[in-house]
Amino acid sequence: MWFKNLSLLRFTEPFSLTAEELEQRLQSGRFRPCGSLEPVSYGWCPPVGRNDDDAPLVHATNGCMMVCALKEEKILPASVVNEILAERLLEQEERKGSRLGKKERDALRDEVIHELLPRAFSHSRRNYAYIDPKGGWLVVDSASSKKSEELASWLRKCLDSLPVSPPASNERPAAVLTRWLSEGAAPSDIVLEDECELRSTGEDGGIVRCKRQDLSAPEIQNHLEAGKEVSKLAVTWSDRLGFVLDDALGIKRLKFLDLVQEQASEVEAADEVERFDVDFSIMSLELAALLPRLFELFGGESAPNK
Repeated sequence: MWFKNLSLLRFTEPFSLTAEELEQRLQSGRFRPCGSLEPVSYGWCPPVGRNDDDAPLVHATNGCMMVCALKEEKILPASVVNEILAERLLEQEERKGSRLGKKERDALRDEVIHELLPRAFSHSRRNYAYIDPKGGWLVVDSASSKKSEELASWLRKCLDSLPVSPPASNERPAAVLTRWLSEGAAPSDIVLEDECELRSTGEDGGIVRCKRQDLSAPEIQNHLEAGKEVSKLAVTWSDRLGFVLDDALGIKRLKFLDLVQEQASEVEAADEVERFDVDFSIMSLELAALLPRLFELFGGESAPNK
């Protein structure tokens, strides 16, 4: 359950619910499978263990609370829908003797989808997140802002209120990342790896993506001297975490390195729940150390909008 990406949301007011209170509130949004005519279903499921009705929806450790959203979607290939729709359109237009209007065509498409839904296959995916009341974070394991906002919106619906907003730094991230690369001025706890993305600052500017590349090479410096800025940069922090950091302070392809993995493997766990608890505890502690340092590197965190 180690998170692979981090989408961060900052609480603008203290989160005061206990794990037990949060559990009670989430019950109203518990996941239920799609009905035969429902194209999608979204709700909370247990973060660990089987998706039983009596399994807890909140797993708490170290003062943090893990939750998990489950989304089920019916899969209707567009080619299948279009093939049947074309046949129906042809039949009705031949019967009518004229071309159907847009409203009639849309209504016929809806009818075809309605007929196919009960026979459609379904696909489901889980999206994990945890609340850190002490640090004031909602941390979502997602590289997609859309999926992150989907989870936050469902949480807001269950809690009636969720005062969060994306965090911002006092210094512009692209400028700081560019300085690290152009001046070789990365902080002592940051190691620059072999991957970056450079963007021109103009609206129609070019993009250069580098992988497995010596970032101190002259060709990289030439791009920087020509005015490009770093929009993504692969780094290692304190020999404990590796990730790609972007100019919106998104963290992608997060890896917990050997020092952390060895720490986790040293703790024996009797079952799946204990293993989850150990990993979540270590992960949340690592991220609780990383996040304040991350914003410190970018001039501190600016005051959130309330």
